[in-house]
Amino acid sequence: MQYILTAPSALNTTITLPSSKSISNRALIIHALSKGDLMPDNLSVCDDTEVIVNALMCNPDVIDIKAAGTAMRFMTAYLSVTPGEHVITGTERMKKRPIAVLVDALRYIGANIEYVGEEGFPPLRIKGHPLAGGYMEVPANISSQYISALLMIGPVLKNGLELKMKGDIASRPYIDLTLWMMREFGADADWSDVDTVKVNPKPYQQHKYLIENDWSASSYWYEMMALMGDQESTVALRGLFDASKQGDSIVKYIFSLLGVKTRFVEEEEGAAPVVKLKNMPCLLPRLDYDFVAAPDLAQTVVVACAVKNIPFRFTGLASLKIKETDRIEALKHELRKLGYVLRDENNDTLIWDGTMCEPTFEPIDTYEDHRMAMAFAPAAIKFPRLRINNPQVVTKSYPQYWDDLEKAGWKIEKVK
Repeated sequence: MQYILTAPSALNTTITLPSSKSISNRALIIHALSKGDLMPDNLSVCDDTEVIVNALMCNPDVIDIKAAGTAMRFMTAYLSVTPGEHVITGTERMKKRPIAVLVDALRYIGANIEYVGEEGFPPLRIKGHPLAGGYMEVPANISSQYISALLMIGPVLKNGLELKMKGDIASRPYIDLTLWMMREFGADADWSDVDTVKVNPKPYQQHKYLIENDWSASSYWYEMMALMGDQESTVALRGLFDASKQGDSIVKYIFSLLGVKTRFVEEEEGAAPVVKLKNMPCLLPRLDYDFVAAPDLAQTVVVACAVKNIPFRFTGLASLKIKETDRIEALKHELRKLGYVLRDENNDTLIWDGTMCEPTFEPIDTYEDHRMAMAFAPAAIKFPRLRINNPQVVTKSYPQYWDDLEKAGWKIEKVK
C-alpha cells in the first residue's frame, strides 16, 4: 500500500489525540501487579497496547508482542515475577533488538530466563516465580524502558529494589513518569540519589485510573504548523495537560523555537483542556539540541528543520539505533530522496549543515516504523504529492492518524 499526500493550503482544525501509549502500557503492568479488577479508563487502542492487553487477558504459552519494544521489555520483567512458564517473541526486527541488559539484571535477582534463539536477543523462555530483589547496578545509557521494567516490579519483590544507574541516563523523564505512576498506585518509590532509585516492598493498591492523551502524537501537528508557517492556520488539540508528566510534552518548547506558539484554554468547566497552536515569526538561523531526554521526538524535529531549511546538530540519539529501525540511517536515507544530505557522528549525533543534492522524490519508505511515516507526512506541505510506502505502520501508536489528516483537509490517494 502507498499513500500520495496533498496538503491543504492552511490548517484550521480540532483534533482529539489518541490516549498515551506510554501511560497505558505502564498502567496495564502496574494494574496486573496490583491484582486488581479495575481496568484503567481511556486506554490506548494502538498496536503496542493491544499486545499487552491480549497477553494479560489470554495468558498464552507463547506471547507474540509483534513489533512492540515497550511490551517486550515490560512483559519480560512482569513474567519473571508471575508464576507460570511462557515464551515471549516478536517480529524479525524484534529478534534483532538487544535485551541482554534487562535479562542480565533480572537474572541477577534470581529470574529464570533462557534465550530461545540468539544470545542477547528475543525470543525468551521465562519461568516466573517470586524474586528477592535487593541492590543492583545497570547501565542506563541504552533505553529507559529497561529501567522502567525493573522499577515496576520493585514493589512485589521480597526486599524491594535499589537500582543504581551507571553512565548517562537516557530518557530520564520516562523514568520519572514510571515513578509517578507507581506512586499513584500506592508504591513507595523515589530517587534516593541523582543516579539511584529506591523502591520499598510495599504492594500496589488498585484504583480507577484515567489515561491522558498523548503528547508524542501532538508533535506531528506541531510539525505541520511549523511547515505551514502562516499566521492564519490554527490547530486545537484536545486532552493535553500543561503539567503532564509525559516527557514528550517538551515538544511545546522545542517547536516554540521553530515559530509555533502554544496556548492552553479551558473550553468548559470539567472538560479536558485544549491546546491551541498558532504561528509566529521564526527567525532561528540554526538549532542545536540534545534529545537524550526525548528521543521519540527526534524524527519529527529532524524533518521539520530540514524542510524549513534550518541547519541543525542534534545529539543524544544513541537509542535511535535500536528502535523499530535504525532511525539515524533511515532519516539520512529518506531525507536524501528530498534533497537533504545529513551526516552522523559517534552513533549519537545527526547533523545537517545545509548541504543539498539532487532530489529523486522516490516514495518515502517507513521501515515498519510508525514514526517514520508520521514524521515525513507533513513534508507534503512543501513537496506536493509526497508518496509514503506502507503507511499502515501508524497503527503502532496513532491508528487514526490518516483519518485525522483527512479531517484537517489533507487529500490522501490510496494506491495498492
